[in-house]
Amino acid sequence: MDPRPASLSTPATPREAALRRFVARRYGVRGTLALHRHALGADLLRAPLNVMLAPVALILQGLGWAAGRLGARRAGAWLRGRRVFLLSDMSRVIAADLTALIDDLRAQGLVPDAPPERIARAIRTHVETRNAVAEITTSLIVLATGILLFQRATPGLISLAGPFAELRAHGAAVRDFALGDTLGRAWYWAFPVELSPLYVMATGAMLAVAGSLVTTFAGLIADPVQAMTGLHRRRLSRMLDRLDRAQDHDAPAPEHLLARLGDLIDAGLLALRSWRG
Repeated sequence: MDPRPASLSTPATPREAALRRFVARRYGVRGTLALHRHALGADLLRAPLNVMLAPVALILQGLGWAAGRLGARRAGAWLRGRRVFLLSDMSRVIAADLTALIDDLRAQGLVPDAPPERIARAIRTHVETRNAVAEITTSLIVLATGILLFQRATPGLISLAGPFAELRAHGAAVRDFALGDTLGRAWYWAFPVELSPLYVMATGAMLAVAGSLVTTFAGLIADPVQAMTGLHRRRLSRMLDRLDRAQDHDAPAPEHLLARLGDLIDAGLLALRSWRG
């Protein structure tokens, strides 16, 4: 009996081996560094808009899935087909690489022929799911920032905006205190700076722009981790399995729901605080 784990003793199929090579080449440390060079340009301008459009995209996908389950398949397909994101240069590179991978697998007879539009939809779904994982990575960074700097959980940028605005306002007030920084810190410790809602909103907007830029480069962390844990390979394998079955992925991917989880928690806490007055 072979004592090795099944994953090591069982040889990979040719298709699985090709996926492993693709993931290592595109999403490994060197591959993701090369990929993110394409973000140093217009992607920096697209990033804030795409982050703002992400909730709209999730709502459309959810409505399309619900419509399909209720029998309105044509309306559901139309809703799921709506794409509101601005296509980034990084996404174009990934899509081109995946198209070449599928063409190579088809030439070897490892995936069946599929209509070009079905392949394009599958690739687009994969790219958008990868982007959602980048947003999840940013949410984890925001959460860690709140815990380390403010000793509080900040599941989203809304909950980080308040304490960050207080930090900014306190620092500015201490610097401008007429009797010096030392007395200024003592004074504003006893009498905290009052914040206007407009100041907090402006801080939130600034954090949103910064967060979108972090999301653009979050793949530098997320891609190698997903490559090492096999998440990228399994996601690609599921994509090819759906092409085998001539089946579209109509339900929103769990990654999109997780990417919005912090925002939903933030919005719920904000609504609860407003209701309590």
